[in-house]
Amino acid sequence: MAVLVSRLGHILVVLCILTLGFATPVASQTADRPLYLNEDGLPTLAPLLADVTPAVVNISVESRQTADLNPLFNDPFFRRFFDMQPFPQSPQPRRQMSAGSGVIFDANEGYVLTNHHVIENGERIVVTLKDRRQFDAELIGSDPGTDIALLKIEADNLKGLDLGDSDRLQVGDYVLAIGNPFGLGQTVTSGIVSALGRSGLNIEGYEDFIQTDASINPGNSGGALVTLDGRLVGINTAIIAPSGGNVGIGFAVPANMADAIVDQLIEFGEVQRGQLGVMIQDFTPDLAEALGLEGDAGAVITQVEPGSAAEAAGLQSGDLIVSVDGRSIAGSADLRSQIGLKRLGRDIEIDIIRDGQKLTLTAALRKGAQLGARAGERGLGRLSGAELRDLQPGDPLYGDVSGVVIAQVDADSRAARSGLEAGDIILAANRVPVASVAELRQQLASIDGALALTIQRGSSRIFLLIRERQ
Repeated sequence: MAVLVSRLGHILVVLCILTLGFATPVASQTADRPLYLNEDGLPTLAPLLADVTPAVVNISVESRQTADLNPLFNDPFFRRFFDMQPFPQSPQPRRQMSAGSGVIFDANEGYVLTNHHVIENGERIVVTLKDRRQFDAELIGSDPGTDIALLKIEADNLKGLDLGDSDRLQVGDYVLAIGNPFGLGQTVTSGIVSALGRSGLNIEGYEDFIQTDASINPGNSGGALVTLDGRLVGINTAIIAPSGGNVGIGFAVPANMADAIVDQLIEFGEVQRGQLGVMIQDFTPDLAEALGLEGDAGAVITQVEPGSAAEAAGLQSGDLIVSVDGRSIAGSADLRSQIGLKRLGRDIEIDIIRDGQKLTLTAALRKGAQLGARAGERGLGRLSGAELRDLQPGDPLYGDVSGVVIAQVDADSRAARSGLEAGDIILAANRVPVASVAELRQQLASIDGALALTIQRGSSRIFLLIRERQ
């Protein structure tokens, strides 16, 4: 029976090919993608790739890294014992080369999209086209929060990619990943969209990833994720690779997110984000029952900051935010990403559910804090998965204590498993007081062994032990 089915399938394929025709390469549009046939009548993507791949470039970055000085060299006893000079010489910076990928999305202006982490700290950035021409690139601007950077090259006869609508992607859509894995040169892999709206990975500050099983490896960062009609729908940015290579789980920044960032990078050289001014958490069935809320998904406001855009708009603690500017909100991470893409001063419409009634409020976003380095206030090693911020006016206990607020903790993250909770205030690390995120970061960097946090939780003060492996 298996043989019969196999042969029947072969016959049907042959009949389809005969119907479509042979000879020169033909593009026949199906409902969702073009089907190309070569001169032998076999399906191929070669004509599509011939049109798309000239828009994908290799990027090499030259930077200088200062070698770490052994702390023993600063010890007077150590220097005297080994008859060293009173003051050690400063280490000489080392030249470092790295490679990645990029996408030409505006051929007329010479604009190239890539990842922030590809060009971070680069002193010289060189773009190599598929035809092997090389150009020094100018960094127009970058955004660590979304890991998007914009370059510009002065070149003629460039080929750009049209942006697709990443919001229209569906799980199961075919996609191609094009980049420069392991510095081998331009490489194409294929797969499908495995999932949409991935967040909570702590890779970036604002996460709304497209997940794909198209092979993505080191060096693919900044490359193109395209649909089978040749449109750019994502910028490849990260992989989950326990073994160091591809295991079929790759992530791309959606093209719509990149497009929103590029507009500001061109205008300002940076992203000027607005802030709503609320503390939020995911909407769950248990929370719905406890608060008497009705809805399927969204983000629940737990606190409204005094003097914020949220307070001016009339938002209240206990409101369920279900959409922003007509786009549904899946949870707190989704809301954070949506607000993070809005311009400073822009009016946004927020749909909420309050006391069983659906209301629409308008908020004018105000200036908010900018994310720092990659995974900035959401990294900090053993506190991975916790969103940290400085204590601010309007926070409970502001003026009474000094410390760092845990604004949000991602479910099943290292921070959550360690026992940290949203609303906690970190007062000290290993008994050294910390009054800001910067001080906490500096203190954590100096701790190699056990970490004990002094936590203010409500009216109680506790010690929380954070193991090296949690």
